[in-house]
Amino acid sequence: MRYAQIVLDIPTRQLEGAFTYAVPDELVNEAQVGATVLVTFSHRGCVGYVMEVSDELPQGLDASRVLPIERVLAEPAFDEPRARVATWMAAEYACPLSEAVRPFLAPGQGFRVRRTEEGGPWELVSEASGPVDERWVSLTDEGRSFQPRKTAARQRALLAALAEGPVRMAELSALMTGAAGVVGALEKRGAVQVETRRRVRGGETTTLSSAHAARPERLTVGQRDALSAIAQARHAASGDVVLVDGVTGSGKTEVYLDAIEAALAEGKDALVLVPEISLTAQTVGRFRSRFGDDVAILHSRLSAGERFDQWDLARRGDVHVVVGARSALFAPLFNLGLIIIDEEHEWTYKQESAPRYHARDVAARLAAECGCALVLGSATPSFESLARCEEGTWRGATWTRVEMPERPGKAVLPRVRVVDMTQQFQQGNRSVFSKPLVEALQAVVERREKAVLLLNRRGFATFLMCRDCGCVPECPHCSTSLTYHERTHELMCHTCGRSWPQRAFPDPSTRCPNCGSRYMAAFGVGTQRVEDELRMLLPDDVDIVRMDADTTKGKGAHQRLLEEFDASECAVLVGTQMIAKGLDFPEVTLVGVINADTTLKMPDFRSAERTYDLLEQVAGRAGRGERAGEVIVQTYWAGHPAIQAVARHDRDLFLAAEEADRSEGGYPPFSRLANVVVWGKNAGAVKASADELAAAVRSEVGTARGWEVLGPADCAKSKAKDNYRRHVLVKAPHDAELGTLLGACARGVTRRPGINIAIDVDAYDLL
Repeated sequence: MRYAQIVLDIPTRQLEGAFTYAVPDELVNEAQVGATVLVTFSHRGCVGYVMEVSDELPQGLDASRVLPIERVLAEPAFDEPRARVATWMAAEYACPLSEAVRPFLAPGQGFRVRRTEEGGPWELVSEASGPVDERWVSLTDEGRSFQPRKTAARQRALLAALAEGPVRMAELSALMTGAAGVVGALEKRGAVQVETRRRVRGGETTTLSSAHAARPERLTVGQRDALSAIAQARHAASGDVVLVDGVTGSGKTEVYLDAIEAALAEGKDALVLVPEISLTAQTVGRFRSRFGDDVAILHSRLSAGERFDQWDLARRGDVHVVVGARSALFAPLFNLGLIIIDEEHEWTYKQESAPRYHARDVAARLAAECGCALVLGSATPSFESLARCEEGTWRGATWTRVEMPERPGKAVLPRVRVVDMTQQFQQGNRSVFSKPLVEALQAVVERREKAVLLLNRRGFATFLMCRDCGCVPECPHCSTSLTYHERTHELMCHTCGRSWPQRAFPDPSTRCPNCGSRYMAAFGVGTQRVEDELRMLLPDDVDIVRMDADTTKGKGAHQRLLEEFDASECAVLVGTQMIAKGLDFPEVTLVGVINADTTLKMPDFRSAERTYDLLEQVAGRAGRGERAGEVIVQTYWAGHPAIQAVARHDRDLFLAAEEADRSEGGYPPFSRLANVVVWGKNAGAVKASADELAAAVRSEVGTARGWEVLGPADCAKSKAKDNYRRHVLVKAPHDAELGTLLGACARGVTRRPGINIAIDVDAYDLL
């Protein structure tokens, strides 16, 4: 008899680990690691996932009391190394094991057991988005010489259509009335044949000219060094990590392509992660120009069916390269030889909902379990990655940093000018654009080139404020001021997504909710306002393309907007942080940053690092071709180390100051940091639970060296979607089992109705 360790799909911290079930003889071949099964638990059916299979019963169990697996619901979605990674994730990020398993499952496929009515029987409900098969019609050898009767006009028309090649039955039915009957008649005579083919959805294409990855004549010294280090890490097959620290435009993508080519030549698979959906079209285009159809795409803007088909291509071994956003990390490439994370510093690699993993750290664990190499690439590496490379090893793997300090060919780093907006204001300039930026934009138009303008805030104005009393309208459901969107004349909450027509908030006459004044003025700048002022400033023949969360809501919107910008003779791309990284347009010679201070004063110890990363990345969009580039940074804090480091292309100016501040405060990379958020609609119950949790953590860590517990206190966003929010920050040593400790403390908190606890280990969002 064989036995399986099965994790039940019941997401609760009170139910830990896997349970043992017997594998009936008729299910031995199907009930493998990674399979979805139906079992009995607590006298009801329950969905579970097989984590381990063995011939021996765990010690202490009575074989007669072990229940059997009832059915296998879905074939294996993951293998043994990924099962171990999921188990590690559950402990590392303090989440139920079932939640750690879910990212590895087939997209769009799910099973659950529920009651259709209160008190009724339990039944299995399938939410599967499986493969789609299509019927294709083609001529047989006999059909090429077959002559229909003179009166069989539709048969002759159909045979003429098939003479050009096979045609889908659906297309024939759309073009010809009664096509199914005609095909049936010809099939009986042996003139045509009908076959079923799998239709693969989600294979995106792009017209972006920069999506073609032409092989360079020769590599730079830095590129050759990086490839050598990657080859060494691959052959070590022990999860070693290579950090490719290359300036923007230094040719990191070519390093990725060559490294993947070498891995494929050895029969291995490769996985590539990018931080933004907006980058997938250009990135996939480059990879497909090198590897053809051996590339699958995975990201959240695909439909469930498209994601399943692309995921299934990898599981069946039909493709050997997967490119995608964060969730692509869990693609079923079972012969993995190389994992690449581009722009590894990006905070978007941190999952904001359970399991709250960081893709970089899960990738490192996956590389160790699969015996492959991990490549991290960035022009602005994270403090954590730099610290691990300085140590040389981390969690048993070797970390190596390779520098690529120059751009290939004649391309050089752009000239950066910092404009102090306080001086512009003193000189009487009240415009969104400084005088130097206006002159630079006009010069771009004269030369018929392209420009990119960054403002990391969407909308027309940051907020409305009463000129009489200073009141700022806030969302009644969140502790967030409302953003004004002029195009739709709406006030929108960017926390909960609710919106109100301007005239309907707070009353039909648009009066101040505090004093009743009608003098409500718009303050701050958003991307809509920048777009409007550009249209007034520049000639009509200059295309203005805006990319932000509002314009990219629709499917394929990212790709459509980038293709529009690429196809234009002279254009300006205005956008939020989604345009700041990875995009490669040689015609862009000017980058303007409207307000570099947007992220600099956030209540977050990483605010300076995020500002530096964003500015350095967006500056790298300029001058990537033969023409020199220029960057103009508008700021009210011109002397800040992050701003000065970008202006001088000298990262050390920023690192020295930032490391000193973090070391003194005991923040990462000098410690680990967890953010535990307690929320609910009852403010008193939220406070009681947060206090109890903080006391439990303090009692557990005592006076241990390297530990510090801060709070509880209200979150910066103290209310969101009608929920009150308080949090506890916990600092811990690098080798601490932080997730295990916090998970145990959370399980011990008194269960209060409507109160939720979220544990975010290695937190990036502290608001």
